[in-house]
Amino acid sequence: MRYNTLGNTGVLVSELCLGAMTFGGKGFWTNIGKLPQEEVTNLVKIAIENGINFIDTANVYSEGLSEIMLGKALKDLGTSRQDVFIATKVRGRMGEGVNQVGLSRLHIQYSVDDSLQRLGLDHIDLLYIHGVDPVTGLEETMRGLEEVVRSGKVRYLGISNHPAWMVVKANAIAEKMGWNKFVALQNYYSIAGRDIERDIVPMALSENLGIMPWSPLAGGFLSGKFTRKTQKAGDSRRDEFDFPPVNKEKAYEIIELMQEIASAHGVAVARVALAWMLRKKGITSIIIGAKKEDQLRENIASTTLMLTADEMSRLDYVSELGKEYPGWMIERQADGRQPKV
Repeated sequence: MRYNTLGNTGVLVSELCLGAMTFGGKGFWTNIGKLPQEEVTNLVKIAIENGINFIDTANVYSEGLSEIMLGKALKDLGTSRQDVFIATKVRGRMGEGVNQVGLSRLHIQYSVDDSLQRLGLDHIDLLYIHGVDPVTGLEETMRGLEEVVRSGKVRYLGISNHPAWMVVKANAIAEKMGWNKFVALQNYYSIAGRDIERDIVPMALSENLGIMPWSPLAGGFLSGKFTRKTQKAGDSRRDEFDFPPVNKEKAYEIIELMQEIASAHGVAVARVALAWMLRKKGITSIIIGAKKEDQLRENIASTTLMLTADEMSRLDYVSELGKEYPGWMIERQADGRQPKV
Protein backbone atom coordinates (compact mmCIF):
# COMPACT_ATOMS: atom_id res chain seq x y z
CA MET A 1 0.00 0.00 0.00
CA ARG A 2 1.35 3.38 -1.01
CA TYR A 3 0.47 6.71 0.63
CA ASN A 4 -0.13 10.03 -1.08
CA THR A 5 -0.17 13.57 0.24
CA LEU A 6 -3.64 15.05 0.57
CA GLY A 7 -3.38 18.28 -1.38
CA ASN A 8 -1.01 20.64 0.39
CA THR A 9 -1.96 19.46 3.90
CA GLY A 10 1.07 17.27 4.58
CA VAL A 11 -1.34 14.48 5.60
CA LEU A 12 -0.65 11.07 4.05
CA VAL A 13 -3.58 8.87 3.05
CA SER A 14 -3.57 5.38 1.58
CA GLU A 15 -3.98 5.06 -2.19
CA LEU A 16 -7.16 3.09 -1.51
CA CYS A 17 -9.95 4.37 0.74
CA LEU A 18 -12.56 2.06 2.25
CA GLY A 19 -16.04 3.27 1.33
CA ALA A 20 -18.82 2.66 3.85
CA MET A 21 -21.85 2.96 1.57
CA THR A 22 -22.60 -0.77 1.88
CA PHE A 23 -22.78 -0.58 5.68
CA GLY A 24 -26.22 -1.11 7.21
CA GLY A 25 -28.83 -0.97 4.49
CA LYS A 26 -31.82 1.18 5.33
CA GLY A 27 -34.47 2.69 3.07
CA PHE A 28 -33.17 3.45 -0.41
CA TRP A 29 -29.67 2.31 0.59
CA THR A 30 -30.63 -1.38 0.62
CA ASN A 31 -29.99 -1.14 -3.15
CA ILE A 32 -26.30 -0.55 -2.37
CA GLY A 33 -25.71 -2.96 0.49
CA LYS A 34 -27.07 -4.11 3.82
CA LEU A 35 -24.12 -5.43 5.76
CA PRO A 36 -24.68 -6.33 9.43
CA GLN A 37 -22.34 -5.06 12.14
CA GLU A 38 -20.22 -8.22 12.36
CA GLU A 39 -19.38 -8.07 8.64
CA VAL A 40 -18.79 -4.31 8.76
CA THR A 41 -16.29 -4.74 11.58
CA ASN A 42 -14.53 -7.52 9.67
CA LEU A 43 -14.18 -5.40 6.53
CA VAL A 44 -12.80 -2.47 8.53
CA LYS A 45 -10.35 -4.83 10.23
CA ILE A 46 -9.13 -6.27 6.90
CA ALA A 47 -8.75 -2.79 5.41
CA ILE A 48 -6.66 -1.52 8.33
CA GLU A 49 -4.54 -4.68 8.43
CA ASN A 50 -3.73 -4.14 4.75
CA GLY A 51 -2.56 -0.58 5.25
CA ILE A 52 -5.71 1.39 4.46
CA ASN A 53 -5.84 4.38 6.82
CA PHE A 54 -8.59 6.30 5.01
CA ILE A 55 -12.30 5.50 5.50
CA ASP A 56 -15.14 7.36 3.80
CA THR A 57 -18.80 7.54 4.84
CA ALA A 58 -21.65 10.08 4.68
CA ASN A 59 -24.46 11.12 6.98
CA VAL A 60 -27.06 10.09 4.39
CA TYR A 61 -25.75 6.54 3.93
CA SER A 62 -28.48 4.28 5.33
CA GLU A 63 -29.93 7.37 7.01
CA GLY A 64 -27.05 7.66 9.47
CA LEU A 65 -26.65 3.94 10.17
CA SER A 66 -23.40 3.72 8.18
CA GLU A 67 -21.76 6.28 10.49
CA ILE A 68 -23.02 4.45 13.57
CA MET A 69 -21.70 1.09 12.36
CA LEU A 70 -18.33 2.53 11.34
CA GLY A 71 -17.93 4.17 14.73
CA LYS A 72 -18.77 0.91 16.51
CA ALA A 73 -16.35 -1.04 14.34
CA LEU A 74 -13.49 1.32 15.17
CA LYS A 75 -14.34 1.15 18.86
CA ASP A 76 -14.67 -2.65 18.94
CA LEU A 77 -11.36 -3.05 17.11
CA GLY A 78 -9.64 -0.71 19.54
CA THR A 79 -8.34 1.37 16.64
CA SER A 80 -6.17 4.31 17.63
CA ARG A 81 -7.81 7.55 16.50
CA GLN A 82 -4.50 8.72 15.05
CA ASP A 83 -4.22 5.63 12.85
CA VAL A 84 -7.31 6.35 10.75
CA PHE A 85 -8.41 9.33 8.68
CA ILE A 86 -12.21 9.56 8.67
CA ALA A 87 -14.28 11.41 6.08
CA THR A 88 -18.00 12.08 6.08
CA LYS A 89 -20.34 14.41 4.23
CA VAL A 90 -23.06 17.04 4.58
CA ARG A 91 -25.76 18.19 2.17
CA GLY A 92 -28.45 15.49 1.99
CA ARG A 93 -31.80 15.47 3.74
CA MET A 94 -31.53 14.15 7.31
CA GLY A 95 -35.07 14.75 8.53
CA GLU A 96 -38.48 16.04 7.57
CA GLY A 97 -37.89 19.64 8.70
CA VAL A 98 -37.58 22.27 6.00
CA ASN A 99 -34.05 23.15 7.13
CA GLN A 100 -32.78 19.58 7.55
CA VAL A 101 -31.17 19.61 4.12
CA GLY A 102 -28.72 21.74 2.14
CA LEU A 103 -25.56 23.72 2.82
CA SER A 104 -26.71 26.57 5.04
CA ARG A 105 -24.62 27.40 8.11
CA LEU A 106 -27.54 26.11 10.18
CA HIS A 107 -27.68 22.69 8.54
CA ILE A 108 -23.89 22.32 8.46
CA GLN A 109 -23.66 22.91 12.22
CA TYR A 110 -26.46 20.49 13.08
CA SER A 111 -25.17 17.86 10.64
CA VAL A 112 -21.62 17.92 11.99
CA ASP A 113 -22.84 17.59 15.59
CA ASP A 114 -25.11 14.68 14.63
CA SER A 115 -22.37 12.93 12.63
CA LEU A 116 -19.93 13.17 15.53
CA GLN A 117 -22.50 11.66 17.85
CA ARG A 118 -23.21 8.78 15.47
CA LEU A 119 -19.52 8.13 14.82
CA GLY A 120 -18.61 8.38 18.49
CA LEU A 121 -15.72 10.70 17.63
CA ASP A 122 -14.66 14.15 18.83
CA HIS A 123 -13.68 15.39 15.36
CA ILE A 124 -14.07 14.63 11.65
CA ASP A 125 -10.81 14.53 9.69
CA LEU A 126 -12.32 15.47 6.32
CA LEU A 127 -15.78 16.93 5.77
CA TYR A 128 -17.11 17.02 2.22
CA ILE A 129 -20.04 19.01 0.98
CA HIS A 130 -21.88 16.25 -0.84
CA GLY A 131 -23.35 18.13 -3.79
CA VAL A 132 -24.57 21.45 -5.12
CA ASP A 133 -27.19 23.33 -3.11
CA PRO A 134 -28.85 25.70 -5.61
CA VAL A 135 -30.61 27.60 -2.80
CA THR A 136 -27.61 28.52 -0.66
CA GLY A 137 -24.89 30.97 -1.74
CA LEU A 138 -21.29 29.78 -1.71
CA GLU A 139 -20.21 32.45 0.78
CA GLU A 140 -22.83 31.23 3.28
CA THR A 141 -21.60 27.67 2.85
CA MET A 142 -17.92 28.58 3.18
CA ARG A 143 -18.67 30.60 6.31
CA GLY A 144 -20.50 27.64 7.82
CA LEU A 145 -17.61 25.31 7.00
CA GLU A 146 -15.10 27.76 8.48
CA GLU A 147 -17.08 27.80 11.72
CA VAL A 148 -17.00 24.01 12.16
CA VAL A 149 -13.26 23.95 11.43
CA ARG A 150 -12.53 26.74 13.92
CA SER A 151 -14.65 24.96 16.52
CA GLY A 152 -12.28 21.98 16.32
CA LYS A 153 -15.01 19.63 15.10
CA VAL A 154 -13.53 19.33 11.58
CA ARG A 155 -9.89 19.28 10.45
CA TYR A 156 -10.05 19.59 6.63
CA LEU A 157 -12.64 20.38 3.96
CA GLY A 158 -13.57 18.63 0.73
CA ILE A 159 -16.09 19.10 -2.06
CA SER A 160 -18.00 16.47 -4.02
CA ASN A 161 -20.06 16.44 -7.23
CA HIS A 162 -19.44 20.09 -8.10
CA PRO A 163 -18.29 21.57 -11.43
CA ALA A 164 -14.75 22.90 -11.58
CA TRP A 165 -15.80 26.56 -11.70
CA MET A 166 -17.71 26.28 -8.43
CA VAL A 167 -14.71 24.72 -6.67
CA VAL A 168 -12.44 27.55 -7.79
CA LYS A 169 -15.02 30.21 -6.90
CA ALA A 170 -15.60 28.73 -3.43
CA ASN A 171 -11.88 28.60 -2.71
CA ALA A 172 -11.45 32.16 -3.97
CA ILE A 173 -14.11 33.29 -1.48
CA ALA A 174 -12.34 31.41 1.31
CA GLU A 175 -8.95 32.89 0.39
CA LYS A 176 -10.37 36.41 0.25
CA MET A 177 -11.94 36.01 3.70
CA GLY A 178 -8.98 34.21 5.27
CA TRP A 179 -10.99 31.02 5.71
CA ASN A 180 -10.07 27.37 5.23
CA LYS A 181 -10.22 26.20 1.61
CA PHE A 182 -11.15 22.86 0.09
CA VAL A 183 -8.18 20.48 -0.11
CA ALA A 184 -9.92 17.47 -1.65
CA LEU A 185 -12.38 16.54 -4.38
CA GLN A 186 -14.64 13.50 -4.58
CA ASN A 187 -16.06 12.81 -8.03
CA TYR A 188 -17.31 9.91 -10.11
CA TYR A 189 -14.44 8.56 -12.20
CA SER A 190 -13.90 5.23 -13.92
CA ILE A 191 -12.28 3.93 -17.09
CA ALA A 192 -15.81 3.94 -18.54
CA GLY A 193 -16.56 7.46 -17.27
CA ARG A 194 -13.61 9.82 -17.73
CA ASP A 195 -15.61 13.07 -17.85
CA ILE A 196 -13.67 14.73 -15.02
CA GLU A 197 -10.55 14.71 -17.19
CA ARG A 198 -12.01 17.62 -19.22
CA ASP A 199 -12.05 20.30 -16.51
CA ILE A 200 -11.94 18.91 -12.97
CA VAL A 201 -8.63 17.03 -13.19
CA PRO A 202 -6.75 19.96 -14.82
CA MET A 203 -8.21 22.30 -12.21
CA ALA A 204 -7.20 19.96 -9.37
CA LEU A 205 -3.65 19.67 -10.70
CA SER A 206 -3.41 23.44 -11.04
CA GLU A 207 -4.77 24.10 -7.55
CA ASN A 208 -3.05 21.12 -5.84
CA LEU A 209 -6.28 19.45 -4.73
CA GLY A 210 -6.50 15.75 -3.93
CA ILE A 211 -8.81 13.66 -6.14
CA MET A 212 -10.76 10.81 -4.54
CA PRO A 213 -12.74 8.97 -7.24
CA TRP A 214 -16.00 7.30 -6.24
CA SER A 215 -17.44 4.27 -8.02
CA PRO A 216 -14.22 3.36 -9.87
CA LEU A 217 -15.95 0.17 -11.08
CA ALA A 218 -18.98 2.13 -12.33
CA GLY A 219 -21.36 0.65 -9.78
CA GLY A 220 -20.07 -2.87 -10.47
CA PHE A 221 -20.39 -2.64 -14.26
CA LEU A 222 -16.60 -3.02 -14.60
CA SER A 223 -16.35 -5.90 -12.13
CA GLY A 224 -16.07 -8.50 -14.89
CA LYS A 225 -19.58 -9.84 -14.26
CA PHE A 226 -21.08 -7.83 -17.13
CA THR A 227 -20.37 -8.57 -20.80
CA ARG A 228 -22.25 -8.28 -24.07
CA LYS A 229 -23.57 -11.80 -23.46
CA THR A 230 -24.16 -11.39 -19.71
CA GLN A 231 -26.04 -8.17 -19.18
CA LYS A 232 -27.48 -9.28 -15.83
CA ALA A 233 -25.02 -10.49 -13.22
CA GLY A 234 -27.59 -11.88 -10.82
CA ASP A 235 -25.71 -10.77 -7.71
CA SER A 236 -24.78 -7.16 -8.48
CA ARG A 237 -26.44 -3.98 -7.27
CA ARG A 238 -26.29 -2.86 -10.90
CA ASP A 239 -29.02 -5.41 -11.74
CA GLU A 240 -31.57 -3.38 -9.80
CA PHE A 241 -29.90 0.02 -9.48
CA ASP A 242 -28.41 0.99 -12.86
CA PHE A 243 -26.16 3.82 -11.66
CA PRO A 244 -23.95 5.72 -12.40
CA PRO A 245 -24.88 6.24 -16.07
CA VAL A 246 -22.58 4.42 -18.50
CA ASN A 247 -22.28 4.33 -22.28
CA LYS A 248 -22.65 0.56 -22.28
CA GLU A 249 -21.67 -0.04 -25.89
CA LYS A 250 -18.35 1.71 -25.32
CA ALA A 251 -18.00 0.08 -21.89
CA TYR A 252 -18.28 -3.39 -23.42
CA GLU A 253 -15.33 -2.59 -25.70
CA ILE A 254 -13.33 -1.50 -22.65
CA ILE A 255 -14.34 -4.63 -20.73
CA GLU A 256 -13.27 -6.88 -23.61
CA LEU A 257 -9.79 -5.32 -23.62
CA MET A 258 -9.59 -5.54 -19.81
CA GLN A 259 -10.53 -9.22 -20.02
CA GLU A 260 -7.62 -9.80 -22.40
CA ILE A 261 -5.18 -7.96 -20.13
CA ALA A 262 -6.56 -9.62 -17.00
CA SER A 263 -6.13 -13.04 -18.58
CA ALA A 264 -2.51 -12.26 -19.46
CA HIS A 265 -1.80 -11.34 -15.83
CA GLY A 266 -3.95 -14.11 -14.34
CA VAL A 267 -6.12 -11.65 -12.40
CA ALA A 268 -9.74 -10.46 -12.29
CA VAL A 269 -11.05 -7.72 -14.58
CA ALA A 270 -11.83 -5.43 -11.63
CA ARG A 271 -8.18 -5.47 -10.66
CA VAL A 272 -7.22 -4.12 -14.09
CA ALA A 273 -9.79 -1.30 -13.87
CA LEU A 274 -8.44 -0.20 -10.49
CA ALA A 275 -4.78 -0.62 -11.46
CA TRP A 276 -5.38 1.62 -14.48
CA MET A 277 -6.84 4.35 -12.28
CA LEU A 278 -4.03 4.11 -9.73
CA ARG A 279 -1.66 5.17 -12.52
CA LYS A 280 -3.67 8.23 -13.59
CA LYS A 281 -2.33 11.70 -12.90
CA GLY A 282 -3.70 13.53 -9.87
CA ILE A 283 -5.35 10.56 -8.13
CA THR A 284 -4.82 10.63 -4.36
CA SER A 285 -7.02 7.79 -3.08
CA ILE A 286 -9.59 5.58 -4.81
CA ILE A 287 -12.75 4.82 -2.84
CA ILE A 288 -13.52 1.10 -2.90
CA GLY A 289 -16.70 -0.39 -1.49
CA ALA A 290 -17.31 -4.06 -0.76
CA LYS A 291 -20.08 -6.37 0.35
CA LYS A 292 -17.88 -9.43 0.85
CA GLU A 293 -14.46 -10.14 2.30
CA ASP A 294 -13.10 -11.68 -0.90
CA GLN A 295 -14.31 -8.67 -2.87
CA LEU A 296 -12.39 -6.30 -0.59
CA ARG A 297 -9.25 -8.42 -0.75
CA GLU A 298 -9.43 -8.53 -4.54
CA ASN A 299 -9.73 -4.76 -4.72
CA ILE A 300 -6.80 -4.30 -2.35
CA ALA A 301 -4.72 -6.59 -4.57
CA SER A 302 -5.03 -4.04 -7.40
CA THR A 303 -2.21 -2.09 -5.72
CA THR A 304 0.24 -4.86 -6.67
CA LEU A 305 -0.73 -5.11 -10.35
CA MET A 306 1.71 -3.18 -12.54
CA LEU A 307 0.32 -2.63 -16.02
CA THR A 308 2.84 -2.17 -18.81
CA ALA A 309 3.15 1.08 -20.71
CA ASP A 310 1.61 -0.66 -23.74
CA GLU A 311 -1.34 -1.91 -21.70
CA MET A 312 -1.94 1.56 -20.26
CA SER A 313 -1.77 3.06 -23.73
CA ARG A 314 -4.29 0.57 -25.11
CA LEU A 315 -6.65 1.12 -22.20
CA ASP A 316 -6.34 4.90 -22.58
CA TYR A 317 -7.10 4.62 -26.30
CA VAL A 318 -10.18 2.42 -26.04
CA SER A 319 -11.66 4.59 -23.27
CA GLU A 320 -10.58 8.05 -24.46
CA LEU A 321 -12.98 10.97 -24.38
CA GLY A 322 -14.27 12.50 -27.58
CA LYS A 323 -12.93 15.92 -28.46
CA GLU A 324 -15.06 18.84 -27.23
CA TYR A 325 -14.72 22.60 -27.60
CA PRO A 326 -12.68 24.42 -26.42
CA GLY A 327 -10.37 21.44 -25.96
CA TRP A 328 -9.88 20.78 -29.67
CA MET A 329 -9.24 24.47 -30.33
CA ILE A 330 -6.68 24.73 -27.52
CA GLU A 331 -4.93 21.66 -28.90
CA ARG A 332 -4.94 23.08 -32.42
CA GLN A 333 -3.54 26.46 -31.34
CA ALA A 334 -0.82 24.85 -29.22
CA ASP A 335 1.20 24.11 -32.34
CA GLY A 336 4.53 25.86 -32.07
CA ARG A 337 3.90 26.94 -28.48
CA GLN A 338 4.99 23.80 -26.66
CA PRO A 339 7.69 24.42 -24.03
CA LYS A 340 11.15 23.21 -25.00
CA VAL A 341 12.47 20.33 -22.94
